[in-house]
Amino acid sequence: MSNLLNPDAIFSNNEMSLSDIEIYGFDYDYTLVFYSKHLHTLIFNAARDLLINEHRYPMEIRKYEYDPSFAIRGLHYDVQRAVLMKIDAFHYIQLGTVYRGLSVVPDEEVIEMYEGSHVPLEQMSDFYGKSSHGNTMKQFMDIFSLPEMTLLSCVNEYFLKNNIDYEPVHLYKDVKDSIRDVHIKGIMYRAIEADIEKYICYAEQTRAVLAKLADHGKKMFLITNSPSSFVDKGMSYIVGKDWRDLFDVVIVQAEKPNFFNDKRRPFRKVNEKGVLLWDKIHKLQKGQIYKQGNLYEFLKLTGWRGSKVLYFGDHIYSDLADLTLKHGWRTGAIIPELRSELKIMNTEQYIQTMTWLQTLTGLLEQMQVHRDAESQLVLQEWKKERKQMREMTKGFFNAQFGSLFRTDQNPTYFLRRLSRFADIYMASLSCLLNYDVSHTFYPRRTPLQHELPAWSDRPSAFGPPLLQEAQAK
Repeated sequence: MSNLLNPDAIFSNNEMSLSDIEIYGFDYDYTLVFYSKHLHTLIFNAARDLLINEHRYPMEIRKYEYDPSFAIRGLHYDVQRAVLMKIDAFHYIQLGTVYRGLSVVPDEEVIEMYEGSHVPLEQMSDFYGKSSHGNTMKQFMDIFSLPEMTLLSCVNEYFLKNNIDYEPVHLYKDVKDSIRDVHIKGIMYRAIEADIEKYICYAEQTRAVLAKLADHGKKMFLITNSPSSFVDKGMSYIVGKDWRDLFDVVIVQAEKPNFFNDKRRPFRKVNEKGVLLWDKIHKLQKGQIYKQGNLYEFLKLTGWRGSKVLYFGDHIYSDLADLTLKHGWRTGAIIPELRSELKIMNTEQYIQTMTWLQTLTGLLEQMQVHRDAESQLVLQEWKKERKQMREMTKGFFNAQFGSLFRTDQNPTYFLRRLSRFADIYMASLSCLLNYDVSHTFYPRRTPLQHELPAWSDRPSAFGPPLLQEAQAK
């Protein structure tokens, strides 16, 4: 218990020095601003009502309410089979985390359905996590997608419980369209603007972070998919009426990830009344708000290129992937779930459970060479206990799906993408207040499986069990 994890720390996948960063960029939703638990209930209820009123779904689905403890981010949804699941970094389904509706699918049925527990690459989602081009899987990477997963599961549950024959592909599309319309039709934006104190978690730390960077002469910009008036009201609430003075460039309704790839869309200036102007943009001016545009024009007008730029966002694909792969920007992922998971990992119960689980795994690995009946019986008991403990460990985080970052022992598919597309990651921007602007982040050197045995806490690292026995003799 003396070596606890710090929930306010910044974690590094790639070595990066803040002294090299001259320009800081930010997404808006779940990066500069955080929302209360009421927002997901609002999105769920509004999308559920749209299903009933516009897509003619049964009135009875109104009895389902949003359960914030049901889903986690990063899950995959099989559109044609209508099942929600957790997949690890090697494309293996974590058994016990496959849900049809609100009920878990038995392991035997999952194995029969997928002819094992591996999902082939051609069935996985496309680069941005979408189900397209014949792919049957959709990955939910957005924090806003939590109500979508829950609504999908609830409507599936209703149809299954009432023996209603339905087409899963249509259900998926209708729920997706309803969730989209909550944003597109302004339902969410109007509700938040009408009751900012209810939906936005006010924190002076956002302003403190921006002020600290400004005091050290850093350039700052904002690129968000949210509309102008919505961003203005939110930023005025959490930062102050003068929030635009802190930013060198502000871009709204950017339509990321298209913003990073589509060279054809020019910028448009938005005036104080929110009206789009027709003027050709020759310069991105401080204090002004711009709409649409594209990254290539942005780079041309600002000259901000390469590793001197650090951009923060919460969506691994839409915010960060293109920037790090195509443009060489440094990237920071905001993962709000990180703080709560680290607090769980710091509990005595979790530490003791994981210590014994690791010990038990080591015992299994060492003792499996003994083939006599008594030893094999003990091994079977240990395997049973290990399986039970894994289920217990999963339950520490989320009863249905476990941790955002791990399956049983492997990284999740979510973590695999996070590790690839984010140089650093943290629970919130406020973590930056704990570090100097010249701080260098060094990733921990964790041993590869074949590296020095002295680095490992596993006795098996010193060699195969039979070799150890031979050496002992």
